[in-house]
Amino acid sequence: MLNGRHVEGTLFIDKDTGRLTFRPYHRLSREHKKVELLKKTPWGWVKGSVKRYKRYSSIPKDLSLVDQLTILNEENELAKQALVDQHIIESI
Repeated sequence: MLNGRHVEGTLFIDKDTGRLTFRPYHRLSREHKKVELLKKTPWGWVKGSVKRYKRYSSIPKDLSLVDQLTILNEENELAKQALVDQHIIESI
């Protein structure tokens, strides 16, 4: 606290000693499970966490609209296949 840091807690006068007492809250940092990479696609990735599946695609704007839509369709098919593969692996 002397270094200018913020510490959450309670500040009170102790009934027994009559002194000003500070009790900091001992907040534990949450440990998140790492997100697992299921498949690396040519334009992005598919990852799985405990509760969700995440898909990311990054397509250059300089491609034509037809090429962009084709890439999106291919990425969707690859993501679907990755989820099917993951389901098969988990069920074995």
